[in-house]
Amino acid sequence: MSTGERLQAIDLRRVRAVSGMRRWWSRLPRGTRFAVLAVVAVLLYLLPVLNPPIITTPDSDFATVLFTVTTYCLAALGLNVVVGMAGLLDLGYVGFYAVGAYSVAMFASPSSSIATKYPWLVCVPIAIALSMIAGAILGGPTLRLRGDYLAIVTLGFGEIVRLSAVNSPGLGAAAGITSIPHPPGALNGQPIFSVLDAKPYYWLGLTLVFVVVALVRNIENSRVGRSWLAIREDEDAAELMGVPTFKFKLWAFAIGAAVGGLSGAMFAGKQGFVSPDSFPVLTSVLFLAAVVVGGAGNRLGVIVGAIAVAYLPERFRGFQNSRYMIFGLALILMSIFRPQGLIPNRRREVELADRKLDEVGVEVNA
Repeated sequence: MSTGERLQAIDLRRVRAVSGMRRWWSRLPRGTRFAVLAVVAVLLYLLPVLNPPIITTPDSDFATVLFTVTTYCLAALGLNVVVGMAGLLDLGYVGFYAVGAYSVAMFASPSSSIATKYPWLVCVPIAIALSMIAGAILGGPTLRLRGDYLAIVTLGFGEIVRLSAVNSPGLGAAAGITSIPHPPGALNGQPIFSVLDAKPYYWLGLTLVFVVVALVRNIENSRVGRSWLAIREDEDAAELMGVPTFKFKLWAFAIGAAVGGLSGAMFAGKQGFVSPDSFPVLTSVLFLAAVVVGGAGNRLGVIVGAIAVAYLPERFRGFQNSRYMIFGLALILMSIFRPQGLIPNRRREVELADRKLDEVGVEVNA
């Protein structure tokens, strides 16, 4: 058997196994599927209470780590709209994350320069709206660019947001903004959300992850989602077929920015403090790594990628001095041996398998 035939057989077995699992799941009664998902959801909510010995973080507060994971999941889901669904490379996504966090800080903190203060729950929709506007402002003049040029512009946007915060006294400059209020709520006269207990923040973040997953799923199955798919596969062909590509790319940027702003608002509500140092370029890289490692275009995949990016460095703090080197090596190995991600989008997996077979076929024939 030739190399190309062996590779084809391996890819066929893999695709059949994954397809078989998906068919098995889809054939289960709806009540059974709902019961399984409900049990999984309950276990996820109970994680900070149970503190499972295998996955708990001995060197960090487990509930705080779980909350960080939920913020990364939200950001990865938003970036997946841009990168995985619409096929646009965004290297400055941390800018939208910062817009959401600073929006809550400006409109809620008594130490900000805005006179009128609002409750945290009112500030979250404001943060989402301002993040969407920022996405539209960025996308308007830049979405006619493609590929590397678009990536460079978005990278610059992330730095512009951070440096604007550094040089703006109204935004707290380099010192940042303090005294950001926490989410409301009280139990027996005591606030539910406080700096002493991170579990309520995790439960709120996990709930928002479920809500965003449902909303993104509905969008993906709509006309907008099908237009994003056409743009990702071949933008020129989509334009010729009558798809207004610029409008739908702008929608992708705006929706992705809104989810990023929501994640930033959650971050600000938990920390009670924001500064430009909280939003380095490295954070954008980690968000993008979560999408790529998990599987661009697959909601479950990007969630798994976000868990890997946010949780593993905290779980293995014993390797703190070399964890970024290990993470970089893992990304290189993923790019070589698993470019489609841990849980890939079905279409993306087939495309990469076909490309690999074509390359091997050319080598064999040569």
